[in-house]
Amino acid sequence: MKKIDEPRLRDIVGERNIKTDPSDLYIYGSDSSVHHAMPWAVVKPETILQVQRIMKYANEELIPVIARGGGSGMCGQTVPVQGGIILDMKGMNKILEINLEDVYCRVEPGVIDDDLNLALKQYGVFYPPTPASSRIATIGGEIANNASGVRSVKYGATRDAVLGMKVVLPDGELVSLGAHTRVEASGYQLHKLMVGSEGTLGVVVEAILSFVPIPEFRCMGVANFDSLNDAGHAIGSIMASGAIPSMLELVDSVAIKAVNKTMDLGLKEVAAALIFEADGMVKEAVDYEINKMKKICEKHNGQDIHASYDPKEREKIFMGRKKLFPALSKYDDNLASTALADDMAVPYSKMAEMAGKIHEIARENNIVMTAYGHCGSGCMHTKILMDTKRKDQWDSAKKAITQVYEYVRSVNGTTSAEHGIGLSKAESFKIEKADSLGLLTSIKKALDPNNILNPGKLMQAPENWITATNLRYSVNS
Repeated sequence: MKKIDEPRLRDIVGERNIKTDPSDLYIYGSDSSVHHAMPWAVVKPETILQVQRIMKYANEELIPVIARGGGSGMCGQTVPVQGGIILDMKGMNKILEINLEDVYCRVEPGVIDDDLNLALKQYGVFYPPTPASSRIATIGGEIANNASGVRSVKYGATRDAVLGMKVVLPDGELVSLGAHTRVEASGYQLHKLMVGSEGTLGVVVEAILSFVPIPEFRCMGVANFDSLNDAGHAIGSIMASGAIPSMLELVDSVAIKAVNKTMDLGLKEVAAALIFEADGMVKEAVDYEINKMKKICEKHNGQDIHASYDPKEREKIFMGRKKLFPALSKYDDNLASTALADDMAVPYSKMAEMAGKIHEIARENNIVMTAYGHCGSGCMHTKILMDTKRKDQWDSAKKAITQVYEYVRSVNGTTSAEHGIGLSKAESFKIEKADSLGLLTSIKKALDPNNILNPGKLMQAPENWITATNLRYSVNS
């Protein structure tokens, strides 16, 4: 391990903003993935100048730097596989500007998504790419992973909302990318390149984001299906019909059982349920969209179909989906919910087949897998529920993941829809992007010639995620 110049770092950020105690380092060694590795130090900058000075020092000494937000990433993006400095960006958490006339806001990267939307709400607008982890996820982390969420089907992902940004490069240089305008045709769109780069190209220190009006009307509905296949075909038909849902979510039988057990919601335990929503400024337009989706669900054997404008009823309908991720851990007290192959995207016409394939692969490998997600965006989530103490279960999970992604590629899908690559998805990512890995590597080398920014991720990530880092679980040999 390279020795960290603690006095120099303390001179930059102050005594209270550097941590080297092993207990602190251990906490920062993992995110919401299965991975863990120890950093050498945790440094919490509060200004752009401090970030510049830290990066200049790290670049001179060839010390890895991993920028981190709320730690809600599920694929190991912020796990320091080569040690180094964790750059905790939560200290840069100011909302710098809300410009209603020009329809943008400027924020620091440590601003929490829910806090931004709370500030915007008083002006009747909102920032749409809100992930399920919005109460802890930071804007910087969302930019790093091109995060989205339940309303991405209508409003897009983070990349669609980012107009520009300020970025500190590995040598400490500060650059401004993008613009304050909705459109820009001035050279390479480098700010878009930074979105989804998982902290491997630069450190985002300020972001310019667009927002949209809060709709006056929102109506949410649910339809139950006795067949996962019927639910999947309903999704494809809705998206092909020209309907404009503001939300279209799939929840399967495993997920329904989990939320019923956890929250006693009394949901009908069917093969699958679709949650659909339409929003807008004109009620008649929202009614039109909702009725269109209800008819399509009926055509595909949907049952118990109902919809409501009432906020309390909408909250009740959505509660199971909102609390799904933590609820899965209670599906079976002997099984843990792990984020491994968890957010692939496939064409709409393959949604039904994808959902069925997940359950088929789970049965073959003696594990439990769930199929759910933002299916209106083509995003299918799955979690693997298994006994994490058993090595054979990890071997089965590895086999299942390989099979899942072989299918995804066979239907022209993609490895990750919104959670990124990190460590867990490196193998599939490299196979999918085989003909462009050289180009990606060239871009990385051009911007980060000393390879200090989050090394060992994306195209550099080891293919065997089980041995890539320590697992956060105790596995019996």
